[in-house]
Amino acid sequence: MRLSYNKLWKLLIDRGMKKGELRDLANISQSTMAKLSHDENVTSDILAKICAVLGCDIGDIATVVVDEKNEN
Repeated sequence: MRLSYNKLWKLLIDRGMKKGELRDLANISQSTMAKLSHDENVTSDILAKICAVLGCDIGDIATVVVDEKNEN
């Protein structure tokens, strides 16, 4: 399983916010933004910072994707 952050990018578009603005407001690094862009793991603290800035819940910015090859 992995997380997809497609909902985050759609939310930013809907709000007219650039990734750089989010990065600055949430006080997160460029490397963390790159991880998010590539659906890589980030800490729950990072996700909480993003949610605080956007006034949303984690479910509003991420979805769980089940990898078929890893299913039992």
